[in-house]
Order: sequence, then C-alpha cells, then structure tokens
Amino acid sequence: MSIKKQYIFYFFICLPALAQTLFGQDPIYTQFSNTPLYYNPAFTGFSNGLHIRFSTRNQGPALATTLRSYYLSADIADRNLPGSGGFGIIFNTDNEGLGFIQNYNIGVSFAVRVPLANSIVGQLGVKGAWLQKHIAWDEFKMSELVIERYGNIYDSGFIQPDNNVLNLPDFAIGGLVQFISSQGCVSGTVGMAVDHLFEPDQSFLPAEKAPLPRKWIGHADMIWAVNCRSGTVAANDQIMKINPAIIFQYQHGLDAIIAGLNATRYGLYLGLWYKGLFGTHTTASIALMGGYRYAFAANMSIKFTYCYDKQIAGIPSGSVGAHEISLMLEFGNVRLFKGSGRSLHRLMTPKGIESDAPGVTF
Repeated sequence: MSIKKQYIFYFFICLPALAQTLFGQDPIYTQFSNTPLYYNPAFTGFSNGLHIRFSTRNQGPALATTLRSYYLSADIADRNLPGSGGFGIIFNTDNEGLGFIQNYNIGVSFAVRVPLANSIVGQLGVKGAWLQKHIAWDEFKMSELVIERYGNIYDSGFIQPDNNVLNLPDFAIGGLVQFISSQGCVSGTVGMAVDHLFEPDQSFLPAEKAPLPRKWIGHADMIWAVNCRSGTVAANDQIMKINPAIIFQYQHGLDAIIAGLNATRYGLYLGLWYKGLFGTHTTASIALMGGYRYAFAANMSIKFTYCYDKQIAGIPSGSVGAHEISLMLEFGNVRLFKGSGRSLHRLMTPKGIESDAPGVTF
C-alpha cells in the first residue's frame, strides 16, 4: 500500500471521530494584490486600460502531496460607458485534500463606478462563475490485505459512485472605496466582498449535503509616495512608494489574516508579510517578496514577483513553505469603446483619481 493511500485509508477510518473539527478554506494567495479579482469582483476595471494577471502557488512542496493553485484574470476599464467600472474574466484551479479532488472555476465579472465626493470614488462588482469539481475515485481502491511475498491478493470492496464530476453555479459580490489626496501623494482602497454567495452543494453523494461555505473578505491598503510634491506619481518609477496593506478572510469557522507592506523604487519591489490562520489549529507564516517592473512604454509594462512563505508556528512547525510566482501585463491605453465628444469617464470620475490609479496597480 502506498504512503498516499495509507493516509487516505486512515483519514476515512478516523473521519467519524473528527467530523466536528475538520474545516477547510479556499486557497489563499499571500500577494493578494496580484490576484484582486479572486478576492473582490469590485476590482474589475479598477484602473484604466487592460490588465492581465497570472499567479501560481505551490503550497508545501516538501510534503508527500503538494497543493497547487493557478490563477489567471484579465479585466479592462471602460469609462466611456455610463457607470462602468469594467469587465473581467477569471480562471482559478486548485487541488484539495490529499490531491484527489481537483477544482476548476471560471467566471465573468462586471463593476460599476460611482463618484462619492471630490477625489473619492466607489465601485460595486458582481461575479458569476461555473465551478467544476473532479474526484479520483480510483484513489480509494486499495488492497485490504497485503502479503509481502505475494503482494495484493484481494481487491478492495469499495464501490465507486457513478458521479465523479460536479458542475455548480457560483456567485460573488463586493464593493470598495478608492481615495486620493489633493496632491496625489497618498492614495488607498478599502473594501469587502462575499464569495460563494448561495453556498452551492458540492457533495458527490446524492444522500449527503456538503454546501460550499460562504467566504467573507475585508481588505484595505494605502500607497504613500515618499518626498512627493504634487502631480501624478503612480507611473513614476523614480519615486519611492510604500504600500502597507491588510486582508481578512472568514470561511467555515476559520479566520485568515495577511498583513505587511511592499516598497518599490526604480522598478524594484521588496515586501515583508505576516500570514496567520486561526481555528482548530493555528499556524503563522512570514513571507518575503521580491520583483521587478519593466516599462516598455508610457502605457505598457510587465511586472514579475516571487514570494516565499515560511511557516514559523503551528503543526508541523518549520517544515511547510510555499512558493508563489506572479506575472502582470498592463496596457494603459486599451479601451473597448472610443469616446465621442465629451468623454463620459470625465463626468463620472472625481478629479485626480484616474490619473494616479492607486491600489492594486502598485
């Protein structure tokens, strides 16, 4: 019997005794500013132009079963439509448990943009997605008797259910408030979102119910341009900028918090983060981030970051790490529709907000 199948066997033998304490959450990306639509659909069209983002996370590469997540999104802002923040598409895939369940999630998002005051604007977003889950029932077919000389001589009595693929609709809503100082030197974002709004049933067994727990998210960040005098600073790589941020996630009795800051100058990025998971078993990690942004032109750039998480507390302490790689392409002059006459986005946007583009564009 393989080590992996041994773990599965013991897991299901012990499951009745542990049923009251087994919990789980969706994958968590440490550099959440690189996966904004994953956390809040209100980030759709948050900044002018087209933004394409890719992230991959390898959780626990030293473990027998590695947990991997992949994220891809593209969103475009179009201020020439009344009230429009933008349109986006999102794809995410991950494996869970001991790796024998694979999830695929693809969705579309839309956001509307509402001016609230001078240099303050709000966005409301919705996401509609299709969730597909695959389970490998073959992983449960194991020998019930192993003889060293002859090997496996009895087949498993496990009867495989007919259903090994689930297709579920899934929805999310969110909102945020974006602000910028009069000189454009300080900007930031505060928001919240709810994912798995209607808690779709993800059970593979018709006689059982397994609702996908609703996920609550709150986040805030600020960008401070050091030694800033006035004017546009977000696209100026010569100015040092510091970006503290925090995100909180609650799902199925588990709390997750990520807090830290990134700093950038001359296109170089450095960051230090803390991540804590609180529930039946508490864990804590420290993450280091480094990256580089290269501008091909005034409205075109590519950004690459690498983040390593090191667990410092919890079980198993010191033995679990994670690698997270992100790539982002920005095209600032791309729009779906050309404005005719007086641009509607100038009527819908407070002065200064659009030129600085704070928040996730950091």
